[in-house]
Amino acid sequence: MSAPFNVVWDNLSYLLLGAYPDGPLGGAALTLVMSLIAGAVSLVAGTALGVLTVTAWLPLRWLLRAVLGFLRVIPPLLVIFWLYFLIPVLLGADVPQTAAAVGALALLSSAYIANSTRAGVLSIASGQWQAGLSIGLTRVQTLRWVILPQALRLMTPSFVNQFIALIKDTSLAYVIGVSELTYVASQVNNRTLMYPAGIFLFVALVYFVFCLGLSVGAEALMGRFATDAGGRPGNVTAKVPESALQG
Repeated sequence: MSAPFNVVWDNLSYLLLGAYPDGPLGGAALTLVMSLIAGAVSLVAGTALGVLTVTAWLPLRWLLRAVLGFLRVIPPLLVIFWLYFLIPVLLGADVPQTAAAVGALALLSSAYIANSTRAGVLSIASGQWQAGLSIGLTRVQTLRWVILPQALRLMTPSFVNQFIALIKDTSLAYVIGVSELTYVASQVNNRTLMYPAGIFLFVALVYFVFCLGLSVGAEALMGRFATDAGGRPGNVTAKVPESALQG
């Protein structure tokens, strides 16, 4: 009964780190790095794009919404193929496998986060805009200090769901040969030709730990939001710095 776990134990270093330190990083560590990079990029880009879909010049809003809507309806695998196979044809330069996968995941995740950001900003009552303007803030300052802090609290659960999906979608990089967790697990399985259930049960456990850690961290963040707001989600304007009011 312990044989499946022996296979995992004997190959644990490879499953967790790939060929590192004698070769490139891989396995669970690469999955985590890819998730962190794609998540950070998509959080910044998606939030900015979401704000633009609400505040930008009207034709630009519609153009952004059309592009973001297109990205949300196409399979992630197709975007990975586009970046990996099409960009070298257009630019005449090879794209590293990991870079192509991270870029595709960040692009797709940005589209989903932008949609959540747009919904969050639009959910804030118009009176909050008027309140910010009435105390001397510009529209940009009102957005920064009044609207976004409230919208982010509402958007956090949606962001968490998207980042969990992002962690799982890193497994799609397998198809272009990125040595992330699923890829190295398949290599171990092909090499040993035994006990695939134990190997892929370990893979599922690693993904579960990553996603659970993200969920727990998000719950702690949401609890801090509630504490900072003193139980009143709309009580944000009191935190506007004096420099913004004086400006």
